[in-house]
Amino acid sequence: MPREPRSGNSAKQKPQRLKAKASHSSETRELTELALRACLVANDAAFNFRDFLANASHMAFLAVRDCEKELDRIEQEMDEELPAAITQVSELEARELLACLRFSNELERIGDLLWWVAQRAQSLPVRIPKADAQELMEMTGILEKMLQSVREGFTQRELEPASYVLRADREIDRVYRALFRRHVTNSGEKNMQHSADVLLMAQSLERAGDHATNLAEELFRLIEGRSLRHTPKRHVKD
Repeated sequence: MPREPRSGNSAKQKPQRLKAKASHSSETRELTELALRACLVANDAAFNFRDFLANASHMAFLAVRDCEKELDRIEQEMDEELPAAITQVSELEARELLACLRFSNELERIGDLLWWVAQRAQSLPVRIPKADAQELMEMTGILEKMLQSVREGFTQRELEPASYVLRADREIDRVYRALFRRHVTNSGEKNMQHSADVLLMAQSLERAGDHATNLAEELFRLIEGRSLRHTPKRHVKD
């Protein structure tokens, strides 16, 4: 089940860096807490999916489903509450509220992908072989750490956790490529359906990592007041 949440004046000036949430309105604080809760729920979804792969736990499978439903609910609440809130706040608060909206959207996508992969794994006629399960669990474990770092960066307004996420995305890609090569090399006609199932699941986890990367980029925009789209990726990933 999802865990409960723990308790510039001219165009030429450098964008103001957002380091704290002092003097924020109650609406901004509430929506920020909602976005942080979504981080926890998405992390729970990844944790429970990994448990499902490791132990074939039906409770873990149902927990992934519950996390996906909760992320849907959070996204809907954010969509309903944010338009009114954003018209009554300062520029800095508006930037934070836009980040909250993007967070809820990206995290809802991650929840959808994890639930889809869980359903795909559940529908297989036989249990996923150990080698495949280990690589899928490795990808999911990296995703968990990415989501934890995103929440840490959002809470503390620090860039290092976001930088870690950008680096970790390459690790997910590395595992996915290794799994893909193994299946393409070794898959005969007999194992073609199994390979297709495993590769589709791995591809969905790789896409979930991409959504987590989008969250890291959003943190840079929130904290630095600029988009990473205008910065060469080698300068922020290395």
